[in-house]
Amino acid sequence: MLLLPVPVRRFAAWCVVILLAAGVVYVGIRLCVEFRTTVTPVLLALLGTALLRPLYGWLVAVHVQRSLAALLTCVAVLAVVGGAVYIVVAALVDSGDQIVESLRTSAEDLADHLGAAGTSLDDLAANGRKLLGKFGGTAASGVISGVSVVGEMIAMAVLALLLVFFFLRDSDRAVGTVRALVPHSGADMTEAMARRAFEAVEGFMRGTTLIALIDAVCITVGLLVLGVPGALGLGALVLVGAYIPYLGAFLSGAAAVLVALADRGFVIALWVLGVVVAVQLLEGHVLQPVIQSRTVHMHPVVVLLALTAGASVAGIVGMLLAVPLTAAGFGIVRELQHRYTDTASSGPGEPS
Repeated sequence: MLLLPVPVRRFAAWCVVILLAAGVVYVGIRLCVEFRTTVTPVLLALLGTALLRPLYGWLVAVHVQRSLAALLTCVAVLAVVGGAVYIVVAALVDSGDQIVESLRTSAEDLADHLGAAGTSLDDLAANGRKLLGKFGGTAASGVISGVSVVGEMIAMAVLALLLVFFFLRDSDRAVGTVRALVPHSGADMTEAMARRAFEAVEGFMRGTTLIALIDAVCITVGLLVLGVPGALGLGALVLVGAYIPYLGAFLSGAAAVLVALADRGFVIALWVLGVVVAVQLLEGHVLQPVIQSRTVHMHPVVVLLALTAGASVAGIVGMLLAVPLTAAGFGIVRELQHRYTDTASSGPGEPS
């Protein structure tokens, strides 16, 4: 080894470090996937805690007992989420038939223009019935599997809500717990990294929620003015999709344009497209720089890679968690850079 040139030895050392780090990350990801029913509620609870801590802090500041403040915060979350779900369901029930009929009309027009034999809706329906009769057992097993997945998601949501309660109530003990888990020599650095990571996630959640609300309100108003059916439901889709950067906005905007095209025609669809593009330009050039100016900034390429990795590991939940976890990682890296830059600038013989 000593016979090798110094640059080669440094390169080999960095390769070993990278391989070891990649191995640790891979093992950690595999463990998280295996124990996803436990890990996912914990991560969701951390995101919820980062978003709800201001409300909890205000309740504590007005001398509400900690347990009661955490309970009231969780009840407020249930009320808001339940109200949002009710609004979305009511909107879909009121306009669902109209949306489906519009899409059916659009499909019939497309089939008429294509004019290909065997592509009419009646043929497709007949073929669908044959396939359903042939693969009925597989479909039934799929339904059962889907029911089990829904049950698992409900259980994880309940667990996450309970964890939010405990995380909020016992947040004052978090620093002591972190310091107790690491050696005394590294306690200060670990605490600083944990604080920076949580602040990055907190800023991301607050900023994204505010931007999502503004986007949803603007697009919903535009759809209502243009007379697009299901405007409230499509606005709720925009609100949820905002938590998946870039991809969520694209999918929710595409859904709004397609519904407008099916029901109101090409001209109204162009107007809806203009509204969606205008809102996205407002978000990218005004809302993002102003609202999230104090949070971790990540290049769009990094965000897209994080979304892809999250989707490959844990599907939709992975996409929701990928960006805030990446923001936390960037917060830790920036804290390390800050500390090592200060150490290097102080010099080996100067006091730090």
